Amino acid sequence: MSQRPKLVLAGQLSTYPWVFEAAERAGIDLVIIPRGDDTEESAGRPGAVVDVLPLDLDDHPDDALAELVERHRREPFDGIMAGNERVVPFVARAARELGLTGLTEEAAAVVRDKRRMRQLLLESGLNVPGFVVIKEPGGWTEALALRFPLVVKPSNGHSSLAVIRVDDEAGLRQAVARTWQLIESHHLGATDGSDPETGVLVEEYLDGPELSAESLVHHGQVKVVAISWKGELAGPYFEETTLRAPAQLPAEILAAIEAEVIGAHHAFGVTEGTMHTELRLVGGVRPVLLEMAARLGGGGNMHHLAHVSSGIDLAAEALRVHLGREPLCWTKEPVPAGHAAAYLVPIGAGGRVKRIRGLDETRAHPQVDYVVQTAGPGAELLPYPDWSGNPAVVLSHHASDAEAHAFLEHLARTLQVEYEERD
Repeated sequence: MSQRPKLVLAGQLSTYPWVFEAAERAGIDLVIIPRGDDTEESAGRPGAVVDVLPLDLDDHPDDALAELVERHRREPFDGIMAGNERVVPFVARAARELGLTGLTEEAAAVVRDKRRMRQLLLESGLNVPGFVVIKEPGGWTEALALRFPLVVKPSNGHSSLAVIRVDDEAGLRQAVARTWQLIESHHLGATDGSDPETGVLVEEYLDGPELSAESLVHHGQVKVVAISWKGELAGPYFEETTLRAPAQLPAEILAAIEAEVIGAHHAFGVTEGTMHTELRLVGGVRPVLLEMAARLGGGGNMHHLAHVSSGIDLAAEALRVHLGREPLCWTKEPVPAGHAAAYLVPIGAGGRVKRIRGLDETRAHPQVDYVVQTAGPGAELLPYPDWSGNPAVVLSHHASDAEAHAFLEHLARTLQVEYEERD
């Protein structure tokens, strides 16, 4: 009997099931490095997990790497993959040290720094909004050279944390100060291996719908697996709530999106891995890349949208790529299963959770595939522009895009976080 391949999965929240289920389908054993807000007990529960390796990747990355190297010497593993944004630089460093497949450290630094991404896109002749980099809070006036409205964001943030639209000079000054405060409180850029010089990116707001593209990269060859429709996110805080796949767009626009995404991979030096890219479709026709992340999108839930809408088992293919193997979809034509939707229950005003109304009824719906709840009664949720994670996500399948759209509207009416009364 051939030995099952073993992969280290760093920082994947264990309550999100998609990568773990994919590993079981693909016959891959996982050694998990728990995320800081996870527990060893919870991390060890998924069936694919054969061992839990608690390492402090945030505060002691050098010690963590030394322990990982020693573990590999004693009990070799075949690959390593990042499960969240902050661990991407560490995983790239570990892959180099251990001779495993992954991003280069240079590419990992690029995809954790929106400032560098913008510059490389510009140098490559790809679409990019007007932008400036603010290197200290008092430098907000440098952005007055841009055209309002503007978007203020951390250079290496995630999940729309501290992303704020502003329409005038007073709003710009306040937003830069607020974003800087959130950068410091969330320790962005301090220990994750990215540029230690904290910065804020200010760019011109792009009017048009937002999209998500999921891609696989193996030996420099890029395949865009799925393109999802997020809808019109006008701000001021850009909280994502709905996605539908496949995006219903003309073939020439889909081709332009794929070209822009593939071009960005080349510009950033991304040659191995799985990438989650967010774009704006300016005027409904011109794709402009907002950011690219070296991980499965949405904690892994973008796997579901890709799997249903394209027939490609994205999470399993990502694991294969990080094992140095060719994805099956390189040679096997996938068969789409239909349309998919995701509903991220909005945080709203925030506070201490009393309950999420409508979840039980939603779980019983025949078109619902997953309901993952991450915040129960007593949890404290912070509203945007701060971010403490969506309290629940609902993933579903549908016969048409119109049906998916109608179901998301139904969820928006019936699912709501109820908070305890404030003193």
